[in-house]
Amino acid sequence: MAACDAINDSETKKGPVPEGWLKRAIQRNGAGYMFLAPWLIGFFCLTLGPALISLYLSFTNFDLLTAPEFVGAQNYVRMATADPKFTAAIKVTLLYVALSVPLKLAFALAIAMVLNRGMRGLPVYRAIFYLPSLLGTSVAIAVLWRQLFASDGLVNAMLAMVGIEGPSWISNPNYSLYTLVVLSVWQFGSPMIIFLAGLRQIPTDMYEAASLDGASPTRQFLRITLPLLSPVIFFNFVIQTIEAFKAFTPAFVISGGSGGPINSTLFYTLYLYQEAFSYFRMGYASALAWVLVIIIAIFTAFSFLTTKYWVHYDD
Repeated sequence: MAACDAINDSETKKGPVPEGWLKRAIQRNGAGYMFLAPWLIGFFCLTLGPALISLYLSFTNFDLLTAPEFVGAQNYVRMATADPKFTAAIKVTLLYVALSVPLKLAFALAIAMVLNRGMRGLPVYRAIFYLPSLLGTSVAIAVLWRQLFASDGLVNAMLAMVGIEGPSWISNPNYSLYTLVVLSVWQFGSPMIIFLAGLRQIPTDMYEAASLDGASPTRQFLRITLPLLSPVIFFNFVIQTIEAFKAFTPAFVISGGSGGPINSTLFYTLYLYQEAFSYFRMGYASALAWVLVIIIAIFTAFSFLTTKYWVHYDD
């Protein structure tokens, strides 16, 4: 009772909410809300709203022509038990991520270390190396890549000059995915720029002290460069992994939208596109989209959980 009386006394001392507080709050913060309004409208109408609608549609049977029919978890059960293309798309995408992300980051770091040594015309080299990242996701570059690796393309023509008969890279399921991996590695400009910025932040006196102690370049790289660059490596790894899971345009253009040959380039996003816009199974496509969100969230969460073992911050 004493505690209740104390609470009531404190509420009485505070008194009722003054009238017109909402009007005064709007007057004080109205300008800020007006500047935030475009972003808030875009977020709720173009991001959060469609995401919630797709979550509902993932539990329905919807074909754009009839009203959604609620079917519960049927779409997710079908994915797990009766959809071999779903399993194929998962395998292809995971293999693509496992190959393209490490190779891309390793190549970007190697080029960044070369550029970090200092050379004339460094801004020009940075622009040249960054250019593929600007063009790499375009349809034109994917078409160019298809022409390069065609049976009569430039790659086979160069191999023929040294007496090697190249295979049909795109139409052969043993090689088709690797052409997309090479395309991804070719787009190393964005992580390279970030690596270069991180390398510029490492104090040079640490390398000088290591050299005086007799440390070889390899030991300096393993003991100085990698630990101090680990936050940048982690950032690039997370971003590039998410981008690899979302890859779509190269596989769509090079395979003609089929994911062939024999589903060797059937990326998850390409299969999602087929279900949505080729077969108009919007409910099932929405379920596929949410499974992709969950997969990316799991990989990202796992990456953050492992940072305490290999990412080293200043503090």
